[in-house]
Amino acid sequence: MNALDQILGPRPRLTLVVEDSRIVEIWVDGRAPLIGLKDYDWGASDRDAMRDAEGVPFTPINWKGPAWALGLSLYPPEQEDNSMAQPALKTIPIEQLHISKLNMRHGRKAPDVSDILPSIREKGIRQTLLVRPEGDGYGVIAGRRRFHALQVLAAETGKPIAVPCAIMEADDDAAAVEASLIENVARVPATEMEQYNAFGKLAQTGRTVDEIAGHFGVTELKVRRSLALANLSGPIRALYAKDEIDPETIRALTLATKDQQAEWLALFRSETERAPMGRACKAWITGGAIITTDKALFDLATYDGRITTDLFGETGVFADADAFWKAQSAALAAKVETCIEAGWRNVEVLERGMYFASWEHVKRARTKGGSVIVEVRHDGTVTFHEGYITQAEARKLEKRARPGGDAEATETKPEMSGPLAQYIGLHRHGAARATLLSHPGIALRLTVAHAIVGSALWTVRRHEFLARKEDIQASVDGSRATAEMNAAGDHVHRLFEAHGLASLRANGDAYHLSEVFAALLGMDDTETLNVLAFVMADTMEAGGPIVEAVAVATETDMVAYWKPEPVFLDLVRDKRAINAMVADIASPSTAKASLTDTGKAQKELIWNRIIGEGCEASPDWRPGWMQVPPTRIVTNAGSQPADAWARIACLFTSDEDDVSPENQPVAEQEVA
Repeated sequence: MNALDQILGPRPRLTLVVEDSRIVEIWVDGRAPLIGLKDYDWGASDRDAMRDAEGVPFTPINWKGPAWALGLSLYPPEQEDNSMAQPALKTIPIEQLHISKLNMRHGRKAPDVSDILPSIREKGIRQTLLVRPEGDGYGVIAGRRRFHALQVLAAETGKPIAVPCAIMEADDDAAAVEASLIENVARVPATEMEQYNAFGKLAQTGRTVDEIAGHFGVTELKVRRSLALANLSGPIRALYAKDEIDPETIRALTLATKDQQAEWLALFRSETERAPMGRACKAWITGGAIITTDKALFDLATYDGRITTDLFGETGVFADADAFWKAQSAALAAKVETCIEAGWRNVEVLERGMYFASWEHVKRARTKGGSVIVEVRHDGTVTFHEGYITQAEARKLEKRARPGGDAEATETKPEMSGPLAQYIGLHRHGAARATLLSHPGIALRLTVAHAIVGSALWTVRRHEFLARKEDIQASVDGSRATAEMNAAGDHVHRLFEAHGLASLRANGDAYHLSEVFAALLGMDDTETLNVLAFVMADTMEAGGPIVEAVAVATETDMVAYWKPEPVFLDLVRDKRAINAMVADIASPSTAKASLTDTGKAQKELIWNRIIGEGCEASPDWRPGWMQVPPTRIVTNAGSQPADAWARIACLFTSDEDDVSPENQPVAEQEVA
């Protein structure tokens, strides 16, 4: 290794791959190199051009086309099939030259050549003009600015100028257009419309898109874009050439049909209406929404709607937004079902256009209750945000995870808002209760269910009497009435057990209420009425007018359910009442005779009369308090059962006179 190699490193190795005497690939050290070209012709008209060691401007070009498009060939000139590869060289008097109609800039005004005149005056032209025979002279295909600069120089000096030219074949229009494009396709001064027209001319000569792209080292997409613009209607192209239409609008119009182009042109020329421009033009053509094909969740091959090809984008555009959203929604629904089948607890599809507020959510794995939130944009974009819950849900989960917290899973987000749920609920409630009016049998069973369980509106409690004295409690618990109630209760429980209910709870729970109602619907009328009778008896209030009303209505036989006992007599303290009972069970004269006796002595007299001690027994005797209806024993004295009956007696008797004055409530007697 020499000293230079030690400083600069080993020299790179260049490999040329040759096929059919043509260089098709270039490799440097086993890699495709970045090929840099210095274009002196373009640089002369490039305001930002670089300059070489001699100060001559040039434009650097990073070649991205195939190697063979550089013109590198191993063909001998006579075998070269490219008419531009080895043209004939000749000096031609400038008077015989003119700008060819195939030149991209034909018909335009003479260019400003002040930037290249000094160099041409001093050194002449450094590159030949490319011409071809046309009529009596030659048409300039490439080198229009150099030609005009030489004309200026000829006018200044007055001397004839012979111009070095490369002569192409006269009958190859396509090659001539290619030559003009090769010189101008990447030069800044060339307008888009000039390139569009030139590519259109090439296409008319039979050149394919890939052939045009290969010759000029550009992508096929660029060629297609150019051809699309060249196919615009003539009036629209003319407006663009005059800079009356901006590039964004002209590109949008390539999506339009011929009829749409005509309609747009009519709007543009109208004095009262305004044609859509720019992005609004694209939206107008596509029906108000620009939705590209890359947004589709469905297979485009199965789509029945129309798709417009957008050559200025990487994708097509859906022409009918409604048809797109119909297909997109169906595909989205299928993906939602897939997520649910995959085990996601909930999949929420946001309203179209609503953004997913990630800052209001926290990540949560699918196995820990995470949900999928689907974001749908107006441009068709659908994004699945997997594994999120709201911060409120996260706080609930954290609370439930604490010791003593509710371990139940997070509730699924309701499908109704609060007001909507109320609206639906009230209308359903109204329909159900109106229908219930014509189903008394069902209403009866529903009533019983409410009486047993209760609800938000029903608060029914069992009569659970706890006496102040143990002997009173023992007396009631041991009574025949209590025994019959207990037996009836056992019978009711057996009825519900037969329908799958092991217990009855008065807890107001809606589900338990429905359970009881369902069981009652399975019972016949007799069973239902038995349950109803027990429930009503079990929840009837003690010590009020309703007890007296029921006793009268049912003709309760107090003799069968109660008989005098020592506890009863022990509880009587009022001597007036005791003496009145002596008069009732013995005689008024006996009561008068014992009026001054103690209460205890008079109670013994009463008890002896009941059991028949020294007299005939009176086991069926009952004081006025224990008769139906009840009466007061002491005139004008307050008596709870007698007062209660007096208040309602008129409701259950045919004549108010049936209530004697002495049995009227004490308060009413005082008023009278």
